[in-house]
Amino acid sequence: MDEQTLQKLLSDLKERLRITWNEEDEYLKKLIQRSETYLSELTNASFDFSKEEWPKEILLERCRYVYNNAGDEFERNFQHELSRLILHVAIGKVGVIRGGETVSGDVQ
Repeated sequence: MDEQTLQKLLSDLKERLRITWNEEDEYLKKLIQRSETYLSELTNASFDFSKEEWPKEILLERCRYVYNNAGDEFERNFQHELSRLILHVAIGKVGVIRGGETVSGDVQ
């Protein structure tokens, strides 16, 4: 993930968590990166969070759960969304980064 995307996600996450201070920025960045890794390992895909809103929402929700010490509840509560994300990656309906390029739409 490039620095610009990470900064935008950090801003979005802080807004979602109602955080107005900067002391936790490094922790939140690590949380975002761990959540990105989680989604990548789950779907075997890399997402362009600057262009794909739905995967970004799932990433931010996972960050919110982990931040609030409820990470173990995330998969149970987002089971349907995660299943849909896996399916959409498999059929190419959600953009993923393959070979350095963002691919979306009807991917074979």
